Amino acid sequence: MNLPTVRQLRYFTALVDAGHFGRAAKASFVSQSAFSAAIRDLEAVLKTQLVDRTNRQVTITATGQAVATQARECLKEIEKLVHTAQGPRAPLSGELRLGVIPTIAPFLLPKVLPRLRRTHKNLRLLLTEEQTEVLHRKLLNGELDVLLLALPFELQGTESYALFDDPFMLACRDDSAHVDPQNYLFNQLEAGSVILMEDGHCLRDHALDACKLRGTEKLNQFNASSLLTLVEMVDADLGISYLPELATESGLLRNTKVKLHPLSKQNFRTIGLTWRKGSAQVEEFKLLGEFFKR
Repeated sequence: MNLPTVRQLRYFTALVDAGHFGRAAKASFVSQSAFSAAIRDLEAVLKTQLVDRTNRQVTITATGQAVATQARECLKEIEKLVHTAQGPRAPLSGELRLGVIPTIAPFLLPKVLPRLRRTHKNLRLLLTEEQTEVLHRKLLNGELDVLLLALPFELQGTESYALFDDPFMLACRDDSAHVDPQNYLFNQLEAGSVILMEDGHCLRDHALDACKLRGTEKLNQFNASSLLTLVEMVDADLGISYLPELATESGLLRNTKVKLHPLSKQNFRTIGLTWRKGSAQVEEFKLLGEFFKR
């Protein structure tokens, strides 16, 4: 029997997730022509059409959807096979592929990684910094082992382990015309005075949820593409914002007149680890999580 290869299965699940040959090929670090050829070869091996192709879109057939579900299970079992073959090893040793979002990586990792290297000298940590959706796709495709994210976030096929809460704080210029931080009341803010990250950024979604900002006219129509830009906009007193405490413990506010003020204890995001359901490394991931917590 002619069987599909692991690479073909990974490419196909990447295509199902991305819904686009170009994006899936880029996420798989391969040329689009090589990627397309691998999908055609998979269809030939399986003797069925997995994808309906047009000039503008890719549609996964009903058979393709079923194959994608089974392919993910096969990839999980192959991963377990590798761990079994490698035999028992010391916890937090060998290669571990960690995905981290940009609003955590530069603020938490510099504190943690030097200690992690000293404590677990045989651990080879490979880091990928991307937005949550991209990391989730890479995790399901087997390109990453575990993710360090801000929760809650709806991620299918995964399990999560909460580490600690990261409070949001009111950020405004010290002489802001938009708010009196000592007598802050959200309902008293003027329309358009709240500046957030752009649509699709996980920090925007967490600020909207944690600070109860959805469906309000107080949001500014202009958004920031990065935390640095957001701070600059607040420093120019174009409005106020909400920043997680973890990010503000760095030098992000240095050389600005932006000041931070505590909010209600209910305004927070949760930092946690996420991995594929059924992973053989669950206990190891929890040990890593406890290290981060300490």
